[in-house]
Amino acid sequence: MMTIQEYIQKLKNDPFFMDNVTSWQVVPSRPASYGEFPEGLDRRVIEALRHKGIERPYCHQCQAIETALAHRDFVVVTPTASGKTLCYNVPVLDAIMKDEASRALYLFPTKALSSDQVAELYGMIQDIGADIKAYTYDGDTPASARSAIRQAGHVVVTNPDMLHQGILPNHTKWVKLFENLQYVVIDEIHAYRGVFGSNLANVIRRLKRICAFYGAHPTFICCSATIRNPKELAETMIGRPVQLIDENGAPAGERHVVFYNPPVVNQQLGIRAGSIPQTRNIAANLLKAGIQNIVFARSRLTVEVLVRYLKDMVRDPLGNAGKVRGYRGGYLPTQRREIERELRAGNITTVVSTNALELGIDIGQLDACVLCGYPGTIASTWQQAGRAGRRGSASLLIVVASSGPLDQYIINHPEYFFQQSPEQALINPNNLYILLNHVKCAAYELPFEENELFEGVEDTPELLNYLRDEHILRQVAGKYYWMAEEFPQAGINLRSATDQNFLIVDITDPKKHRVIGEMDRFTVPMLLHQYAIYMHEGTQYQVEELDFDDKKAYIRRVDVGYYTDADLTTSLKVLDEFELVEGGAIDRARGEVLTSSIVTVFKKIAFDTHENLGWGPVTLPELEMQTTACWWVLPEDLEERYEREPLKNALVGLAHLIRHIAPIYLMCAPQDISVVYHVRDTFTGRPTIYLYDSVPGGIGLSDRVFEMENELLIRARDMLLACPCSDGCPSCVGATAGPGAKATLLQILNRLLVDAAQ
Repeated sequence: MMTIQEYIQKLKNDPFFMDNVTSWQVVPSRPASYGEFPEGLDRRVIEALRHKGIERPYCHQCQAIETALAHRDFVVVTPTASGKTLCYNVPVLDAIMKDEASRALYLFPTKALSSDQVAELYGMIQDIGADIKAYTYDGDTPASARSAIRQAGHVVVTNPDMLHQGILPNHTKWVKLFENLQYVVIDEIHAYRGVFGSNLANVIRRLKRICAFYGAHPTFICCSATIRNPKELAETMIGRPVQLIDENGAPAGERHVVFYNPPVVNQQLGIRAGSIPQTRNIAANLLKAGIQNIVFARSRLTVEVLVRYLKDMVRDPLGNAGKVRGYRGGYLPTQRREIERELRAGNITTVVSTNALELGIDIGQLDACVLCGYPGTIASTWQQAGRAGRRGSASLLIVVASSGPLDQYIINHPEYFFQQSPEQALINPNNLYILLNHVKCAAYELPFEENELFEGVEDTPELLNYLRDEHILRQVAGKYYWMAEEFPQAGINLRSATDQNFLIVDITDPKKHRVIGEMDRFTVPMLLHQYAIYMHEGTQYQVEELDFDDKKAYIRRVDVGYYTDADLTTSLKVLDEFELVEGGAIDRARGEVLTSSIVTVFKKIAFDTHENLGWGPVTLPELEMQTTACWWVLPEDLEERYEREPLKNALVGLAHLIRHIAPIYLMCAPQDISVVYHVRDTFTGRPTIYLYDSVPGGIGLSDRVFEMENELLIRARDMLLACPCSDGCPSCVGATAGPGAKATLLQILNRLLVDAAQ
């Protein structure tokens, strides 16, 4: 067993490891900065805090409590483990101590975070010794307890999904809550971006509408990890101005941040060793040293591949390998809670996770964090790094770069990472697809008055009249009433634009079929097609049948030496052009498009060598999506200057670069956008590159890119010039671009950007 300080020194003395380190930064420890408890705070609350060893609050906690007591909305923005929970628990408990009728509503993005935070709240209530009732109200709450919570719950802890489907539509059963609601807490608001955030902003509109009906006007308390626009995000989320509190007073231990670039294994082609085997080796060494660590991977498949590798290292004679666990979306809630408990107890040495563990769930005291690939944003990187070193002692973060352009840019430009402010979180509550759904829900909850606006949405009358004409609403005596038979909330999934999750059923035991996970509709064709190898906690299963109509995949346990990966083919058609900017060599436009995606073949890839072992066909229906896009229209004479194949290779390289660069500027996961190229586009009649939102209706990502003019093309050229390869490699033009792509693309970009600047 090594201490983390001993392990850090060992790494520094390892020449093979250090040869691949592009940056080793030490973020110094930081002392605490304290304030005083505000005047007027109930003494019993202060005594309870002192009983927990909190003599004085940190300065940001002090400012937050004062602002809450003055009933002003605010957002507090400090790093992981800085005591944000105190910022809302103290004013909420103080309000209830002073008026037993007071109520508060806590919103957390996940059930795990809800149960984790309610445990801490219980601890404070016990120390106070008062009869304050705090309950978790979610899908796991027994029916027998729900009535008591509605009547007696001072603090109701839930998630946006339950508020949307279970509480707001049944507000007549929650009269005590809505009449006396003083505080609404929205934690981890940086997690509410894209579709999820756009949906939540509309749920908050509905919440405020119902509160006003019952005569309540609650104060909103928002908490966030570090992002560039927390104030803007919080104001868009709750629809009114907020005060920003971002001076962090919490102490922090020394953090070592190491950027590791896998060695080049083919100098001529510029091919590097894979990030997965390199991450496996680093995690294996931490495991051997007995240092508790977390490994973050960007996809479910990568998590399962790494879990398989690491479990094989630590299996005992009976086959048990509990020191290594996986954690990701798709695992059942009971399994995730068990993993969280085992982590806190110190029984797990290595956990491999997607960003599902990025949020502030208490998972104990970890010493090291390894990222298999750059997470896509500076904000996520720091959030994941914050999962280690929570004791205030030294901690280690190792970022292992993949060969993708974004990873290679970050790993070779550490100054960008350390000097740039984190990215913006984007939401678009007025996305028509999302907005219309929530107007339906709001009308179901309370009839709309004829001239009433849905939280300032100017188009409300048009939307109401449309729903009336579709016989969903009925207009009587100046009001719009719900008249459809169905329950509108049931058909809306806040976290995606569709509500079509597939259940994964293990049929290995013919006597006992069991559900072991779930997956969203758009991922299913890639990972759950027939004969796919589906991996769950390192165990391999083969998909025997995918029932698209019944939304179920039937799988059987197998043990084979490969995993599968599918190829997705996408076509795109422009439906409407909203705006066109003609600018010399490059024209820019934005509009509405229809995309069609289909998976046609899958590959079998060997575990150890990663070689291709063969392929198989996939027969699944085509998926269509209407969304927003922006596009760059290149000069027509490119087809005259270059033969079709070299031009195609250059466009493949440009699409690859843009796909990986754009997430630097948009706070989004790489899968939130897609990029396609057409050598001769049917709509523009010229070579064209399209970037579109991978979400029905769009969430504003492509609009933000359109506003950036030619910034992404400039960055693409910079990355081409910075790449040391001679003629294009997976790190710059991608693995599928043909020979000469780099040189041709450089010529094209140089010409376009010079012409555009004139």
